[in-house]
Amino acid sequence: MKYLLGYDIGSSSVKAALLEAATGKPVASVFSPATEMQIVSPQPGFAEQDPELWWSELINATKKLKHQFSFQPGDIIAIGISYQMHGLVCVDKNYQPLRPSIIWCDSRAVDIGNKAFTDLGEAFCLQHLLNSPGNFTASKLKWVKDNQPAVYEKIHKVMLPGDYIALKLTGVAATTISGLSEGIFWDFSNQNISAKLLDYYSIDEKLLASIVPTFGEQGRLLAEAANLLGLTPGIPVSYRAGDQPNNAFSLNVLEPGEIAATAGTSGVIYGVSESADYDKLSRVNTFVHVNYTDADLRYGILLCVNGTGILNSWLRRNFFSGLSYEEINSGAAKIAVGAEGLQFYPFGNGAERILVNKNIGGHLQGLDFNRHQWEHVARAAQEGIVFALHYGAEIMQRMGVKLTTIRAGYANMFLSDVFAGTFANATNCVVELYNTDGAIGAARGAGFGSGYYANFAESFSGMQVIKRIEPQPQIQQQVNETYQRWKKGLFNLIQ
Repeated sequence: MKYLLGYDIGSSSVKAALLEAATGKPVASVFSPATEMQIVSPQPGFAEQDPELWWSELINATKKLKHQFSFQPGDIIAIGISYQMHGLVCVDKNYQPLRPSIIWCDSRAVDIGNKAFTDLGEAFCLQHLLNSPGNFTASKLKWVKDNQPAVYEKIHKVMLPGDYIALKLTGVAATTISGLSEGIFWDFSNQNISAKLLDYYSIDEKLLASIVPTFGEQGRLLAEAANLLGLTPGIPVSYRAGDQPNNAFSLNVLEPGEIAATAGTSGVIYGVSESADYDKLSRVNTFVHVNYTDADLRYGILLCVNGTGILNSWLRRNFFSGLSYEEINSGAAKIAVGAEGLQFYPFGNGAERILVNKNIGGHLQGLDFNRHQWEHVARAAQEGIVFALHYGAEIMQRMGVKLTTIRAGYANMFLSDVFAGTFANATNCVVELYNTDGAIGAARGAGFGSGYYANFAESFSGMQVIKRIEPQPQIQQQVNETYQRWKKGLFNLIQ
């Protein structure tokens, strides 16, 4: 039997999944570490992780995968990679990291990106980059240049987290057009790296890794890496994508009008478009989707809320000690819509793009010591996350994105009936939950990229709907009234 191996490099854990190639059936899935990986914050608004930690946990996850499901090293056809977006990894000539990675939720480069938006001109940025340079990878690199010049002088290549993992696997320093677009290095109008942005930031284009296709051979497994992983040298790495484009791919969201969602550490609604649309305030962002070609333009319109699953895990660690996520979800389900006036604003994980890169922190409002129990807090947190996503979805809708059916993996926050039901009722969308996740999607991508699957349709054999949630008219009014109160409170916070 032959298999496809997928890795998903998150900020909480590294996931590994095995897909039976012939049937498309997921046969094993693991994550490492057992507790969430640490995000280091040396200063307020900073968020860093050691790239070597990702590699170490990838090795551990592969070992756990082999314990869960027995397979031979030569059974693996190809490897695919999904990764946390917008991070910055700087390596020297020996491909060793020069500093911790500045990851996606780090806010230090907000002012740099905002100044670039003004100086380069909003019209140029939106028409050519489709986004403000904001708090993305290019601006983070400029921060390193300005604040750590000794580190900057030693940089041989900069890359995204998934590029670094591919480097460890294959020895090839490369990236993709999709990756360059998410870093705000890509000029959509000229279909090339943005010389104007690099010139403005005084960044040498030679620091960027070479471009490889999203689907296709990107390198082969080194003997050293194969030995650490217990695999056969020479296996092709044939797919890589940021976690949100990959999540959309894993749900077969490839054509205009199709919508995907995820609710892991961060929460995302991701729609596919054939036109290069943008939000004038760059609160919702547009990138190259995984199936973008010159003949068929495909863009991913991404709404991101940083504080999603991380709020749930923070509550569990600090206030719900000893309770499992299943118990927390059951507790939340005991409370009626609106949590008896308790409102949670989940903005405690860095600058939020939907709030124009403001970092207002997390807020719990309306707490009554005589009435509210922990179950109310659990319900208010899940409702608050949904409402934050819905607030962003309204921006997407004003851009012309139509929301009717949203696909998501049956994982993370979508395991909660409260969360999934509130999501369907707030957005007035049917929610379809599938037997997939980022690592499984990466494995499917590897199958197509290696040529094992002849087309995308073949890649999705074995994918099934596990659950379908429809809006419930009898409680939609309550949800909408609660959302309007929540939104009024948000306006007070951001003024």
